[in-house]
Amino acid sequence: MKSRRNFIASAAALAGAATLTPPRLYAAKPKIKWRMQTYAGPALAEHVVKPAIESFNRIAGDEMQIELYFADQLVPTGELFRALKKGTLDAVQSDDDSMASPTDVTVFGGYFPFGSRYSLDVPVLFNQYGLGKIWEEEYAKVGVKHLSAGAWDPCHFATKKPINSLKDLKGLRVFTFPTAGRFLAQFGVVPVSLPWEDVEVAVQTGELDGIAWSGITEDYTVGWANVTDYFLTNNISGAWIGSFFANMDRYNELPDKLKELLKLTMDSSHYYRQWWYWGGEAKLRVDGTKMKLTSIPDEEWDQVEAAAHVFWDKIAKESKTKAKVVEIFKKYNADMAKAGRPYRYS
Repeated sequence: MKSRRNFIASAAALAGAATLTPPRLYAAKPKIKWRMQTYAGPALAEHVVKPAIESFNRIAGDEMQIELYFADQLVPTGELFRALKKGTLDAVQSDDDSMASPTDVTVFGGYFPFGSRYSLDVPVLFNQYGLGKIWEEEYAKVGVKHLSAGAWDPCHFATKKPINSLKDLKGLRVFTFPTAGRFLAQFGVVPVSLPWEDVEVAVQTGELDGIAWSGITEDYTVGWANVTDYFLTNNISGAWIGSFFANMDRYNELPDKLKELLKLTMDSSHYYRQWWYWGGEAKLRVDGTKMKLTSIPDEEWDQVEAAAHVFWDKIAKESKTKAKVVEIFKKYNADMAKAGRPYRYS
C-alpha cells in the first residue's frame, strides 16, 4: 500500500501537481478561519468544490476564510464525521455513506440504488419532498449541522473487461460505495474498500477489476479512464447524493451574513455540478476515446431495478426514519412516472 501511494505521489508530481492547488486565501488574518475537507481528490475537487470556496473567500475577505483540504489529506474519509464532531474539521463535503455518519439517513447518501434517475431529482427530493428537513433533524440529533444536499454524477461501471450481461458481473472486484456494494453483491459483484488515491494503481496491478464510483466525467477527470477499457451505460443510480456539513458550534457562532453567504456558495456549487456533469456525461459518451461503451439489455437490467425495490423494503424495516425516507422515494418516483415525459420515459 505504501509503495502504491509513493507511486501515485510521484506520478502527480511529474504531471504538474502544482496546478492542483487549494483555493486561494484572500486575507492573511481573517476574523474567522475554517478548515474544510472534501471527499474528492485534487483533480475532482477542482470542479466539485474549489470554485465555490474560492468565491466565498473572495467575497468574505477578512471576515472569514475557508481552507480546503482534499480526500484523506487531514483525516481518512471514513473518519470525516468524527473529525467534524470533535472540531478537528469545521466543515465537510461528502456523502453520508462514505463518512460513516451515525444516523438513520446514512444509507441513503451516496448512491441509493435507483433512488434517482436524473440529477435534478435530488434537489427536488430535498427541497420539495421533505428529505432536507429529515436530514437536518437527524444530524441535529448527533450534534452536526447539515447545511445542504445536492446531486453529483450517476453511478456506472468502468472495467477492464466488457460487461454485456448480468452474468459478466459475477466475481467482479469493484471499488464502490458501502450501500452500492451491499446492493450489488447479490449479482456477484465483490465490493472492495480502498483509500481513494490507491484505486488507479489497484486497477493497474489487477487487485481491482473495475470501479463503480462515478459517471464517465469523473473517470476522465481523475484518470480512471486511463486504466479501464470499458464503460457500462447502465447505471444503478441517476445521481450521487452529497452534502455539506458543519460543526454545530462553529456554525452557530457565524453571524447571519456569513451564514447567508455560505448558503449562496453551496447553491453555486450545486449549480456548477448540474451542468458540468450533465454535459460531460453526454459529451464523453459521444466524443470520448479512452473507453468503449457497452450495455446490458433492458430486459436483463429490469431485474436489477426490480431487485432495488426489494432492497428498499428491506431498508425500510430497519427503522421508522428509514421507512419514512423510503416512502418519499417511492412517492417521488411514482409521481415522476405519472408525470411522463420528460420526467420519465418508461
